[in-house]
Amino acid sequence: MTGAAKRIGLEVLGWALLLLGIAMIFLPGPGLLGIFAGLALLSQQYDWAERRVEPVRLRALKGAAEGVETWPRIVASCVGALVLAGLGVLWIMKPPSPGWWPLSDTWWLPGGMWTGITQVLSAMIALALIVYSYRRFHGDDDAVDQLSREIEENDKERSGRT
Repeated sequence: MTGAAKRIGLEVLGWALLLLGIAMIFLPGPGLLGIFAGLALLSQQYDWAERRVEPVRLRALKGAAEGVETWPRIVASCVGALVLAGLGVLWIMKPPSPGWWPLSDTWWLPGGMWTGITQVLSAMIALALIVYSYRRFHGDDDAVDQLSREIEENDKERSGRT
């Protein structure tokens, strides 16, 4: 019974992370990281997920490398994460709606405290990923070239399979 419960728990968590990752592509948060984590868990149960883990991992790393290629990108990413954290704090504090707000007060900062908490957590994850990406890829053309070769090899391998 414990093995079945563990399998079901991992599968539920995998699907939840996959769906959250897809949502975070459009909402604030590390979407590719969520998709990768979900696929990694689901790959233990499903062949289709196992085939998609490596391409998503490589694309996420490529995005991380591109995000720290130049100082304007690094600064913009950091500012974006800090703005997200600031908005999260605003959501947590939930000040009254301003006079210029045209809608009902119920539409002012919807979602309440938990929306703010997830925004702050997303900002912390984003800053940690920026630091990781900077340390791994910034100024290391060999690491970026190696990653590009891995993506190219993976794409060739996948196109040969289909």
